[in-house]
Amino acid sequence: MIQEPKRIFINDRIKKDEIISYEVLDGMVDWVRVIDRNGIIIYANKSMEDELGKDIVGKKCYSALGKCSACSRCISSTTVSTGEVVEKEENIGDRIFSVKSSPVKDPDGNIYAAVEVFRDVTKERKLEKEIIKKNEKMSKDLSFARTIQKNILPKQGTLGPLNVDYLYFPSEMLSGDIFDINKINENLIGIYISDVVGHGITASIMTMFVRQAMKSIKYDYLEPSKAISELHQKFLDLNLDTDKYFSIFYGIFDKRDNTFRYVNGGHNCIPLHINCNGIEFLESKGYPITCLFDSIKYEEKSVKLQKGDKMLFYTDGVIETRNEKGELFGFDRLIDITSKNKDNLLSAIEKSLNEFKYKDVDDDFALLTVEIMN
Repeated sequence: MIQEPKRIFINDRIKKDEIISYEVLDGMVDWVRVIDRNGIIIYANKSMEDELGKDIVGKKCYSALGKCSACSRCISSTTVSTGEVVEKEENIGDRIFSVKSSPVKDPDGNIYAAVEVFRDVTKERKLEKEIIKKNEKMSKDLSFARTIQKNILPKQGTLGPLNVDYLYFPSEMLSGDIFDINKINENLIGIYISDVVGHGITASIMTMFVRQAMKSIKYDYLEPSKAISELHQKFLDLNLDTDKYFSIFYGIFDKRDNTFRYVNGGHNCIPLHINCNGIEFLESKGYPITCLFDSIKYEEKSVKLQKGDKMLFYTDGVIETRNEKGELFGFDRLIDITSKNKDNLLSAIEKSLNEFKYKDVDDDFALLTVEIMN
C-alpha cells in the first residue's frame, strides 16, 4: 500500500485538495518557516527544527532565534502587510543567514502568512571580509610603492647646466615608465627614459631593475653604446621569459662642449631636439632589451647643443592616447604642439592631451624635457 505524503494543515480555511505538501521543504538544507500575521511560527521544516528544537512551532518568530524582542526590521510583517518579497541578513549565534520572506495566500488570494527561507552565508561573508582585508592591505602596499616610485624620479629644476622638468602619469597605481637624469662625474650627465612592456605591478618592478642597473653601469661605461650593451647582459642574467622586455633611450651630456651622445634601445618614441631652427629628431637604431639575443651592439650618435636648446623625451602612452572617435593623438600632433609652444611645452602638451582624450588613458605615459641653460 502506497503511503500518503506527509501533509501539514496550516490554516483551517485551506481546502483539503489545496493543502501544501512540505515533503520537499523537509528535505531542504536551508531553514524554512511559516509565520502568521501575529508573528507566530506555524511551521518549521526539519532542518530548522533539528538546529533550533522541535518546540519552536507556536513561538514568536524572534524568540525562536534566541531574541528577547522583535527585530527592528521585521521582514515577515512587511511581507504580510504589503505582499512584497523582502530580504535581509540575520546574525544567529556565530552564524550569518540570508533571509528571504515571501507571501503565503489562501484560495481567495488573501495573504495570511509569510514563508521565510534562511540560507547560511557565514562562509561567504567571512571570505568576503578576508578578501576586503587583503585588498585593503594590497591597496596600502600599492599606495606605498607608488609613493616610492614617484619619489625616486629626478628632482625638477637645475642640474648643473641643465634644467629638468617632466610629466608622469601611470595608467594604474604603478607605472612601467621610468626616466632619470644624474651626474656621472664633474663633466658628464646621464639621461635615459625607459618603457617596460605592460603596466601595473610587474612592469613597475622591472623599472626598479632598470633604475638600479643603470646606476651601477653609469660610472663604468662612459660610452652610451657600451652602457646599454651591459644593461642587456644584466637583463639576460634574470632569466626571464621572452614576453618580458623593455625599451630605453640613453644619452650622456658633456658640459665641456655641450655634446650629447646617445643610443636607442628599441624606444619607438624618437626624442626631439628643439632649437632656434626648429625640431630635429634624435634618431638611432637599436633593439629593445630582450632575452631573444645573446648580445646586442648599439649605434651611437651625437648632437651639438646650444644654450636655450631643449630635448623632449616621452613614452608611447602619449602618442597612443585616443579620442572618442578612436583616433590616435599621434606623432604629428605632438610635433605641431612642440613647434608652437617651446617656452611652455609640457603644460601645452598636457592641455592638448586632456582635451583630446575621452576617457582615462589605457597606458602609462611620461614626458621629460631637458633645457640647456648655458
